[in-house]
Amino acid sequence: MRLIFTCIFCVVFFSAFSQDKTHSSYIDLNYFKGNIALHNNDILHLIKGHPEGYMLSWNKKTYGYNNWEQRFNYPDYGVTYAYQNMKNDVLGEITSLYAHFNFYFFNRNLMFKIGQGLAYTENPYNKVNNYRNIAYGTKLMSSTMMMLNYKKERVFGRFGVQGGLSLIHYSNANFKAPNASTNTLALNIGVTYNIDNKELEYQHTLNENDRVFTEPIKYNVVFRSGINESDIVGNGQYPFYIVSAYADKRINRKSALQFGADMFFSKFLKELIYLRSVSFPEENVSGDEDYKRVGVFVGHELFVNKTSLVTQFGYYVYYPYDFEGETYLRIGLKRYVGKNRKWFGAMTLKSHGAKAEAVEFGIGVRL
Repeated sequence: MRLIFTCIFCVVFFSAFSQDKTHSSYIDLNYFKGNIALHNNDILHLIKGHPEGYMLSWNKKTYGYNNWEQRFNYPDYGVTYAYQNMKNDVLGEITSLYAHFNFYFFNRNLMFKIGQGLAYTENPYNKVNNYRNIAYGTKLMSSTMMMLNYKKERVFGRFGVQGGLSLIHYSNANFKAPNASTNTLALNIGVTYNIDNKELEYQHTLNENDRVFTEPIKYNVVFRSGINESDIVGNGQYPFYIVSAYADKRINRKSALQFGADMFFSKFLKELIYLRSVSFPEENVSGDEDYKRVGVFVGHELFVNKTSLVTQFGYYVYYPYDFEGETYLRIGLKRYVGKNRKWFGAMTLKSHGAKAEAVEFGIGVRL
């Protein structure tokens, strides 16, 4: 898997040498070292030493030849390859691959990087050989990476410097138990190297009324599905199905507000109710409780070209069995297809606070 991640990164990197007239690119290498945050007392025994590693990124710079680039202050986007030594024999070493965006503030001296991708560990939970690793239940996990850096390019020729704070999250989102997950908080320092000799000119072509934008209310229908498991190890992986309907209203070119409802059919919950009824009589679970749930939510959608970031906060209005609380969160990405951007695919994480329930893969239509 490490070889696969490396090959993917190299293919993308070498494509950087085929530049067009509207973009340029650079690479950056960062070393980081920090601590595992104690977000759950169950992982206290896993916090040892100071995890360290490196991140190698290829970044494509934008100059405003597309309107969305100007609206977001000329961000970068690209691919990041990361290696982390958790400094713990139980957790082992982790490699990961991300797609990322870099957003700039304060005259482009402050950079915020956010990436989403996949991580791989050769040392996951095993009930015989590695039963202490309750953080990672599978070899392949999802991962989110964020960096906040002070950055200065072309300090010495094509070389620049950057440094700041990093957060790296690993979790399989309850695809398989256990899944206590980890969050690494770290300091990072690195160098940048511009592949192109000169910078292109930033474009300023948006008209004065660009922020003025109106659009009728749109109606969305989404079907989501996936596989997950309860927190009880060995309870089994089961499919889930979610049907969502909501309305959204664009308040400007970047943002839309949402209001809608979800209906959840989670088979793992059906199995969990049965297990509790026969194994834990003190919990007073009859086994006849309905595993289905219905929720209403409000949300926000941030449009970045054909990709958008979705955040939603929901409340169960039909909640016959108590599981992780009556509120839920959803965060993830949508990708629109076609010229009219009517159809979309989505990958989202549903959680109850910091406790993940599932990674959802969906397809929908915006009418």
